[in-house]
Parts: sequence; structure tokens; C-alpha cells
Amino acid sequence: MNIEREIHKIDAANKVLGRLAVEIAGLLRGKSKLDFMPNKDGGDIVIIKNADKIIVTGKKFDDKIYYHHTSYMGGLKKTPYKKIFKRDPGEVVRRAVYGMLPKNKLRDVQIKRLKFAPLERIKK
Repeated sequence: MNIEREIHKIDAANKVLGRLAVEIAGLLRGKSKLDFMPNKDGGDIVIIKNADKIIVTGKKFDDKIYYHHTSYMGGLKKTPYKKIFKRDPGEVVRRAVYGMLPKNKLRDVQIKRLKFAPLERIKK
């Protein structure tokens, strides 16, 4: 079975993180296609540009914290949103989309089709 994958280019400038992540997750899963089946991987490729211009509502930029556990006793790690966004803005979008994909074996396959355009640097 040959899957026809379209390429969607999305400009993330001035878009809210959660609303954008819902849109991307639907495209990666292929929910808008006529032959959509939840157990088949028929989604499209998504390319995000201007991930550094994404916005979050409320006080999330200062207050949001991402948690990670190392599987060792007392190994709960906390990383603030601000630090991750400064290091790699695309990682914030990737984590939001990853959380919105179904928690099964297809999730790791689908998230690989999420790509980020290189950040455009201002030349002085």
C-alpha cells in the first residue's frame, strides 16, 4: 500500500502554542484524509517555520515547568519553559505536539515527520 504524503508548511509566528499543536497533531495523524484509520499511519509531513515567534498565553512563559524523571530514586528533574525556549524554540512545539499524539507505537513514527525550518538570523 503506497501512502501519498503531502507536505504542509506552517508559519508559527504569533500563533498560540496549544492551538498550533492541535493543528499539527491532526496533520501528522492524517485525520483530515478520507481513508483515515486510527491504527494506520497515513499522516502528512509538517514543516514549521518561525518557531521562535510562537506565543503562550497568561504567565506560562515564566511559570510553566517541564518535568522529567531519570528512573532513579529522587530523580525528578525540572526545567523551566523559558530555558528550553531560549535553547531551542522548536523543542517546545515538539513536546506540545508529542503530548497530543496518541500514546501508542505510532507516536514515535509520526513525530519524526515534524520538521523545523532553520531559524532566520538577522544580519547586521
